[in-house]
Amino acid sequence: MYKTLSFYKYVKIADPISFRKELWDFWRSIGAVGRIYVAEEGINAQMSVPTKAFNRFDEFIKSKPELGDVPYKFAVEFGDGPAFKKLIVKVKSKIVADGLDDASFDVTSTGEYLTAREFNNYIDDEDAIVVDMRNAYESEIGHFEKAVTPDVDTFREELKTVPALLADKKDKKIALYCTGGIRCEKASAWLRHNGFKDVRHLKGGIIDYKHQVDNEGLPNRFRGKNFVFDERLGERIGEDIISHCHLCSKEKSDTHYHCKNQVCHVLFIGCDGCVESKAGYCSKYCQLFDRLPEPFKKYYARIKNRFFRPAQFKKHRLRPKTA
Repeated sequence: MYKTLSFYKYVKIADPISFRKELWDFWRSIGAVGRIYVAEEGINAQMSVPTKAFNRFDEFIKSKPELGDVPYKFAVEFGDGPAFKKLIVKVKSKIVADGLDDASFDVTSTGEYLTAREFNNYIDDEDAIVVDMRNAYESEIGHFEKAVTPDVDTFREELKTVPALLADKKDKKIALYCTGGIRCEKASAWLRHNGFKDVRHLKGGIIDYKHQVDNEGLPNRFRGKNFVFDERLGERIGEDIISHCHLCSKEKSDTHYHCKNQVCHVLFIGCDGCVESKAGYCSKYCQLFDRLPEPFKKYYARIKNRFFRPAQFKKHRLRPKTA
């Protein structure tokens, strides 16, 4: 049995390399797995911790001056097994790749938090604008009612797009949201720096929103599924399915897959019929390609961009054919 959770904190870490080793050594000793980024500016962690070792994990976190008060966000849906295959702890220049020069603006001037109840009020407010600060492949399978969902593939791209998209709405009330809250911390400060006067963001993101909705009996205003960056690739928040299969464009589906052809490995949404007929590949081409002898596959892997470019392909995901 495992507990799947995430946490982040912007905090000064004097020696990220030593800090990373200490985390790695302890978490490995208790059998924890996950993906953790450490930088001078803080930590961003997504993990699965053995239930029997969770108290030790929690004591360790609380013992670290840098992490003692960090709040956990527990997964909405998880099974008995871990959501990650192995433990990865990396030292990065930033805990979220944003492309911003932090010295050029006040990164601590973040917007105020919104509870789930307050966020629902923003959705009902005609004068408020709700903005999804996630990538398009995330918002495609699930988003809040009335949310602006920019067609972007990276957070870096989103931070360039949103200020331009809302350039004539700087006096409006703006409410941001993301998966667990970390992207909105930086995004809210960036928008305030760009002249937006009233910027707030959903505390704890979509994950904590769901817990608050269930605990307080609030209306759930999130439609569809929340994309997560682990083996599950998604967890159910709203009951409706709002996206369609990328392969046939007909059947409703919000289940993501990676193409079984490792040279391609494109992220796509597939319905049961298409996934079965193509045996987990994104196309018949990839299905045939994967039967080639290894020397040929290795050769084509080096020049894959010439071959793996379906009409709706963009970066590492398929786009809906109807888009």
